[in-house]
Amino acid sequence: MSKIYSPEELNSFSKETLVAVILSMQDQLNQLNANMERLIEQIADANNKRYGRSSEKLDVIAGQLELELIFNEAEALTETLYVVEPAEEDVIQVSRRKRKGKREEDLKDLPVEVIPHTLSDEKLQELFGADGWKQLPDEVYKRVRVQPAVYTVEEHHVAVYAGRDNQTIVKADRPRDLLRNSILTPSLAASIMNAKYVNGLPLYRISQEFLRNDIHISKQVMANWMIQCADRYLGILYDYLHKELYRFHVLQADETPVMVSKDGRPVNSKSYMWIYRTGKIYKDTPIVLYEYQRTRKADHPQEFLKGFTGVVVCDGYSAYRKLDRENPDITFAGCWTHYPRSIIIPEEMQISA
Repeated sequence: MSKIYSPEELNSFSKETLVAVILSMQDQLNQLNANMERLIEQIADANNKRYGRSSEKLDVIAGQLELELIFNEAEALTETLYVVEPAEEDVIQVSRRKRKGKREEDLKDLPVEVIPHTLSDEKLQELFGADGWKQLPDEVYKRVRVQPAVYTVEEHHVAVYAGRDNQTIVKADRPRDLLRNSILTPSLAASIMNAKYVNGLPLYRISQEFLRNDIHISKQVMANWMIQCADRYLGILYDYLHKELYRFHVLQADETPVMVSKDGRPVNSKSYMWIYRTGKIYKDTPIVLYEYQRTRKADHPQEFLKGFTGVVVCDGYSAYRKLDRENPDITFAGCWTHYPRSIIIPEEMQISA
């Protein structure tokens, strides 16, 4: 432990002694900062191994820990940082009156199973005597029960018939499968798609959930299923919706960067997800399509919108300005200044005062 000097001792030191003391303190401070940075890195690495994905990255910039968080945000924020609870007077408490009938409205679309609770005739006679009671309207309360997923093996038996002459063999008709010689059913595929692409669960966690129910399906098998189903079925639906998109007069377009782990380039190379959708004014039939591209070139929206005539609402990215100059069939309603062509705002885009 370093020595602590009193004010009297410091006042008695010579200039050379004070310089030596300050330099020694600087060395100790630098060593303390280095130890602190190593400790932060160790905590971050431990949290990443405990909660994170294999592709998550850790950066320490200017002493601040930056994490690419997917599932462990709450744990990391509470374990790596000192959290100060807010004072009671700093918390704004808003009192809202509970809307009458909200529970019934929330539950109105769920199936109802009536569970009666009654007293036996013997108990009623014990309480009231013979014929000494009448029944009033029931007291009704509701609870929501969750039934865990039930997995069933479909064992199909296809009848086989042969002629008396043993020359002709006929099999009964069998339903068409998603993937030939695969255990995949439409319900199983929908379950994996919902968990992966709606709830954002990685395939290895879905595999672990299956394993808890004694179902052994690896993440590699599920990945192969998703790719094949996308190519065989969803690709056709995507192309159909792409054509349907052209039936609308107003579209919206944007692009956003995405980090891709594996596509033949270095890990975490920047790619782009281009998004096209029908205008917000079309509330009954919205169509939203995503298109992954490695670059942000103007060729991508030019190819995607080939054949479209109407208005595209977008931002001021130069790719849209280039298309606006080259494509007379599309009016790009962007946010840049010095717009190259005058814009005629269609009636469905105008907002009444």
